[in-house]
Amino acid sequence: MTEITRVPILPIRKGSLTKLWVGVAAVALAGAGLAWASVPHGVEIVELVAGKGESPKADDVIFARYVGKLPNGTVFDEGKDVQLPIQGVFPAGQPLPLAQMVPGFREGALKMKKGGKYRLEIPAEKAYGATPPPGAPIPPNTDLTFEIELVDFMSQADFESRLGMFQQMMQQAQGGQPAPQPAR
Repeated sequence: MTEITRVPILPIRKGSLTKLWVGVAAVALAGAGLAWASVPHGVEIVELVAGKGESPKADDVIFARYVGKLPNGTVFDEGKDVQLPIQGVFPAGQPLPLAQMVPGFREGALKMKKGGKYRLEIPAEKAYGATPPPGAPIPPNTDLTFEIELVDFMSQADFESRLGMFQQMMQQAQGGQPAPQPAR
């Protein structure tokens, strides 16, 4: 009886099995590299001018001059110096409570130092993601760039204390009249 389905198997050359496994490993590493490259890596902070001293804490209020831009260069927000009539109560810059900022902005600010200037690249998922604030010129899923000068920072409690002191000074300047309260 003759076997028709029989296929002769040639012997494997010496070293061919090693080459096969090296090839499989190379393909696996290349796939892992592509997967790693496609994953967002978080906030990127570039120091433009070095600051000095400590960095703010997560619950501090920072005072900053900043410009926020979309990827195409369009400015969507710009912080202005707060124009307070009494010197020494608040530093220059826009007060920004870090506890209320988007996660990427807060993450970057925690690495800054007083007097420094920085560029902050925030990926969309650490900015506003798919739901930007209503009426904002920020499209959904947009990366944001900020140029920030960290003028100063203080604790939330110190900020609130100074704000209360400022309000009292304003009441006294208006002839002792208490500030109008909203109608109920």
